[in-house]
Amino acid sequence: MEFKVCEEIRQRCPQMTGAAVVASVKNTDSDAALWKEIDGFIEEYRTRYTPDSIKQMPSIEATREVYKRCGKDPSRYRPSGEALVRRTLKGNDLYRVNTVVDLINLASIAYGYSISGLDADLVSGDTLELGIGREGEPYEGIGRGPLNIAGMPVWRDEIGGIATPTSDNERTKLSLSTTRLLCIVNGYDGNKENTIACAEYIQELLKKYTSSDGGDIVLF
Repeated sequence: MEFKVCEEIRQRCPQMTGAAVVASVKNTDSDAALWKEIDGFIEEYRTRYTPDSIKQMPSIEATREVYKRCGKDPSRYRPSGEALVRRTLKGNDLYRVNTVVDLINLASIAYGYSISGLDADLVSGDTLELGIGREGEPYEGIGRGPLNIAGMPVWRDEIGGIATPTSDNERTKLSLSTTRLLCIVNGYDGNKENTIACAEYIQELLKKYTSSDGGDIVLF
C-alpha cells in the first residue's frame, strides 16, 4: 500500500512524518494479559503526567497545532491520542473494545500519537492520501454517527475518508473478524525516530497478543 501526504497538509505541517504497520492478526474479544499490562502502564503513567502537563507533550501539542492550521478546534474535536491520555489521567478506565483496538490504544497513550487502526481488507484501492476534510464531506465516525471533518486531517482511500485523528470511519473499523490490520501512526511532531519506535511497539504488542509476526512497517 502507498501513502501520500497532500501539499495542503505539507504546507501546514512541513515536518509531518509517519509510519504504517500492515500485519496479519488473530483478533479476540479481550486478553487478560494485555489488560494487566495496560493497567500497570497506566498506574505508572499517572505518576509522571497530569491533565495539564500533557498539552506540552510534543506529539499531542503538534497534533493540536495542525488542527488549528487546518481550521479545526482541537478542544472541541479532540484528537484521540490526547483524549485517551486525558481519560486515563482523570482516573477513568479505558474502554474495552477488542484486543487489537485495545493494544493500539495502549500504544497511543504511551507515545501520545493519534493512531488509526483499520481493517485492511475494507480499505478500497492500494493508495491512501492524507488531505484536509471539506465542508459537507460525508464521514461516519465510529460510535459518533455523522462527523463534521471539515478542516480536519483525513486519510482517504478511493471511496472517501476513512481515518482522522479524532475518529476512524465505521466503514473500515476493526472487528473480531478482522484478519489484516492497517495501523497508521501520524507523526505531526516530525519526530521520525519516535514515530518508528511507536510502530515497532505496536509490532511487539501484536506478536504478544494476536498470534502475529508483527507484519511490516511502511514509512511516509
